Amino acid sequence: MQEESNAPLAPLTTLRLGGPARVLVTATTDDEVVSTVREADERGTPLLIVGGGSNLVIGDEGFPGTALRIATRGFRLDGTDLELAAGENWSEAVARTVEAGLAGIECMAGIPGSAGATPIQNVGAYGQEVADTVTEVDVYDRREGRLVTVPAAECAFSYRHSRFKSEPDRFVVLRVRYALEDADGLSAPLRYAETARLLGVSVGDRVPAAQARETVLKLRAGKGMVLDPEDHDTWSAGSFFTNPILTVAEHEQFLARAAERLGPDTAPPAYPAGEGRVKTSAAWLIDRAGFTKGYGTGRARISTKHTLALTNRGEARTDELLALAREVRDGVHAAFGVTLVNEPVTVGCSL
Repeated sequence: MQEESNAPLAPLTTLRLGGPARVLVTATTDDEVVSTVREADERGTPLLIVGGGSNLVIGDEGFPGTALRIATRGFRLDGTDLELAAGENWSEAVARTVEAGLAGIECMAGIPGSAGATPIQNVGAYGQEVADTVTEVDVYDRREGRLVTVPAAECAFSYRHSRFKSEPDRFVVLRVRYALEDADGLSAPLRYAETARLLGVSVGDRVPAAQARETVLKLRAGKGMVLDPEDHDTWSAGSFFTNPILTVAEHEQFLARAAERLGPDTAPPAYPAGEGRVKTSAAWLIDRAGFTKGYGTGRARISTKHTLALTNRGEARTDELLALAREVRDGVHAAFGVTLVNEPVTVGCSL
């Protein structure tokens, strides 16, 4: 276990933003993770958990407590059952399952970050989300002071949300288990129209899992969503806003505002999101509100490849990024009456 004082946190995030932590502890075993958390809790020290840093916006003043970087390792396949330590690189784990001929997470290739974050955020992309495959999560329960295994049925998964996200100061994820599928090297049935179209098949069809993974990686790279230190479009937290989920009444009001602004033939994206709810596209809203690719003049701008990503063009400050986020959020609300919600976690700052 490594401990540093006044340690920079910006290099541990994909945005490369934020001030230092008073103390940074890097833990490589579950025991080290638990002992660090317990010590911080016993002393009343503020604690920040850092995994891959891909969903984290840290304020310019930094963090006045202990930042715990989880760097545990562990990849175990038993038939179709997968167990990952929280610190495992998610994208690399996806690649290994595809190499093993298994299906279930291949369309989440290229998502940056660590495995421990996947159940917290209910990570998903291109028609898959981890709620489809997670079976249980090993956590340290800070409230009870003990190790607990939480079955999937008790994770309260919903769109980019979970029980762990709703109680951010209670659970520390240590290990995650997933149930994959042996489909003779084929993918799970494709759910995302864009992916299916590029593969020349229909939604619901299967293709070789490796082919599905490569197609998703190309799609993500084209949107600046695959990490590349030379490409400032990837200096982001991925999608900065979640896709809004509206009630039927809210959706009707939104359609009226869209027709008034863009014309009566306007047809905003709409997807079923459970009984009495409709999901629409945050990227569509941002673009139609006038915030196009590359928007901005400072060191924080919208990606030139995707309107959902807010990026650090180099030497930006967190305050600059948040000012841009507020401008986008408020502009979308003024245009369409829909309030965007940030997806990344903010630490020492807020919208």
